[in-house]
Amino acid sequence: VDLKECLQSAEFISSSDGNFKVLEDGSVYTTSALSLSAEKKTFTILLKDIQEQVEKKIHVDLVEEEKKTLNTRHARDTVLKRTKRRWGPIPSVMIENSLGPFPLQIQQVQSDTAQNYTIYYSASGPGIDQDPKGLFYIERETGNIFATRAVDREQYPSFQIICFATTPDGYSPEVPLVHTIRIEDDNDNAPYFTQDLFEFCVPENSRPGVVVGKVIAEDRDEPYTLHTTLKYRIVSQTPPITPAFSLHGDTGVISVLLPQLDRELVPSYTLLVEVRDMAGQPFGLCTTGTVVIKIEDTNDNAPTFKQLQYETRVEENRVNVEILRISVVDLDEPGSPGSGAVYEIIRGNDDQAFEITTDKNTNEGILCVVKGLDYETAKQRILVIGVNNEAPYLLAPHSQQLSQSTSSVTVHVLDVDEGPVFKPCLLRLDVKECEDIGTAIGRYVAEDPETGNSEGIRYRIPPGQCNWVNIDDKSGEIRTVRVLDRDIGEMRRGQCNVTVLAIDRNGKTGTGTIQVCIVPGNKNFPRLTQTDYIMCRDRKPICLTAQDGDEAPYSAPFEYRINDRRLASMWKLTPHDDNSWYLSPKGDIPYGIYEIPVSVIDNGGKMGENIVRVNLCDCVTPSECDGRTRQLSGGNVTLGLWAILAMILGSLLLLLILITICGCCGAGVMHRQVTDDCANHNLIISNTEAPGEEVMDHNIIPLQNTCDQGGYGVKTGEQQTFEMVKGRGHTLESVKGGGHQTLGSVKEGGGQTMMDTCRYSYSEWHNFTHPRLGE
Repeated sequence: VDLKECLQSAEFISSSDGNFKVLEDGSVYTTSALSLSAEKKTFTILLKDIQEQVEKKIHVDLVEEEKKTLNTRHARDTVLKRTKRRWGPIPSVMIENSLGPFPLQIQQVQSDTAQNYTIYYSASGPGIDQDPKGLFYIERETGNIFATRAVDREQYPSFQIICFATTPDGYSPEVPLVHTIRIEDDNDNAPYFTQDLFEFCVPENSRPGVVVGKVIAEDRDEPYTLHTTLKYRIVSQTPPITPAFSLHGDTGVISVLLPQLDRELVPSYTLLVEVRDMAGQPFGLCTTGTVVIKIEDTNDNAPTFKQLQYETRVEENRVNVEILRISVVDLDEPGSPGSGAVYEIIRGNDDQAFEITTDKNTNEGILCVVKGLDYETAKQRILVIGVNNEAPYLLAPHSQQLSQSTSSVTVHVLDVDEGPVFKPCLLRLDVKECEDIGTAIGRYVAEDPETGNSEGIRYRIPPGQCNWVNIDDKSGEIRTVRVLDRDIGEMRRGQCNVTVLAIDRNGKTGTGTIQVCIVPGNKNFPRLTQTDYIMCRDRKPICLTAQDGDEAPYSAPFEYRINDRRLASMWKLTPHDDNSWYLSPKGDIPYGIYEIPVSVIDNGGKMGENIVRVNLCDCVTPSECDGRTRQLSGGNVTLGLWAILAMILGSLLLLLILITICGCCGAGVMHRQVTDDCANHNLIISNTEAPGEEVMDHNIIPLQNTCDQGGYGVKTGEQQTFEMVKGRGHTLESVKGGGHQTLGSVKEGGGQTMMDTCRYSYSEWHNFTHPRLGE
């Protein structure tokens, strides 16, 4: 019956008739031998969902099979025919490792055609004529199949042979039959572990239930049968104390059972485990294996000192010397971060005179003196030393917090005859730059540590040092022996260190250091970075910028002044920023070159003289100024060489133009004489550009004529008019200066175009004069 279709979430299944039992998959079984007294028996299957409170029923009718088949005669005949057919039997079964007796009959095949024919049977395939050969054979007349010996299922789980049915004359009334012989499994293989030895690790203090590992076993018998259903269990534990681990019987998973695993007590466990088939039944086959579980260390133990008090001695002024070794005990695994000791000085080391480190090989603490001790200051020092581990503490559940172990160390300082001591050991002296030679800049004396005074101590500076200062051998007074300059290569960042020796009556020596620091002075004059400038007709102010090699406060801000009164009335200076001022002219002064004396005064009062040369040029951009401007200095005007040369060349050019105009005037007279003869010609306008305004006069300029035509040009204001007369009529064309000019033609009489060639003479004149107009 289909339970899911009726109620998929059924939690309770029951039958109304105790003679029938229903399983969860819907299978219906009889619980006892059943005899139907009537043709039909009815019972009910009850399904319940307890959570949803749903209840459903399935009605089942049980009908006697014999009576049912009588009602369907055709179906009954078909079923009877198929069940009686013996040529296709169900697969044969042979138990492996069967004890016989052999030959052992395992099946019989028969053809229904044997009722009409004489049938002979034969077979071929694995186990007959193929490997393993001779394991089976079939009787020729009866069709009985026999096995000749026992078979191992693990080697041959099944065989497929082909059976033939033939008549004596070779006719095959049946199709060859493929028959399967299945070897039924026998529990002849014991399970075995996949490893000879299983090794696992688990940290100490792990909580119960933590998975340690899994053991795996296999069985060569048939899968999914009781022969391969395995069960695991722990047989024994070494050491034989409280069981520390549990083993899941079905999965082989090993987990922690003991609440506290302590590596310091038991570093490892050895388990003897068993695996048994047949679901662990006593008659099942079994095998044992070994499991080794190592307990990993965690830092659950604090280090402790072997001694709580130590004493040691050291001479005063000894530096970088080992004075004591301290040992600790740690129960954690040696060499691990959980046992590595880290020492620290908790008290008594305010001056950082001591230092303690760890010897990685022995795990001992090494106490050293890194600063010299003074017997006169303290005859003994008491230190408190603590110790921890490199790794943080991981405590067991419900355990108390670990406390830090400490130990005290008494250091006795031994008195030693010492040399003089400078106080301070480094004396800084600030000296102004360029100070006079022999200036006293300070005093540097030493004291005897035993007496506390400076009597009988002499001073000197060893050779080979910065020779800027010397010291008086008795008083310790320091004076300069050279002019101090911070820019000299011997000075490093404006300072020089000098070592001084102090020697007492017993020849003991002490050393000190004088640091001479040079304070910057006002030794450099401010200078302008640029003194030559060009100022065009826009008279844009010039930005003058100065620089000073000194440092503050002897450099910027600067003050600018014009020293010449006459030029100060023509030029003015206005501030821009600390370093720069603007220079600009007062009013409309003449073009020329001006040399202006400008003084720049720094913040310390030191003044630098500068000459600023300004070329006031009639130009738009400085690049157009060619330097031929008049030079103006102190209000006097002088002409330079290039200006004189330009005037001479201009005079020559003017003379040449006058000669040319005189020649053109003669041609104009000729033009007026022949005007009437040319009255019948038309006007032709030239597209040649007229001369510029610089050379054209407001009067009429006659143009030279090389033919029988007459012409003249008139320039009035911004408009130029050229009139050409030829033939019987006049045509007047006006062309704006600088505009586009066209060449016109007028047809005369019969329509022929007359080209005016007089423009070529004007072009020749223009080409000659135009390149010289600039000159």
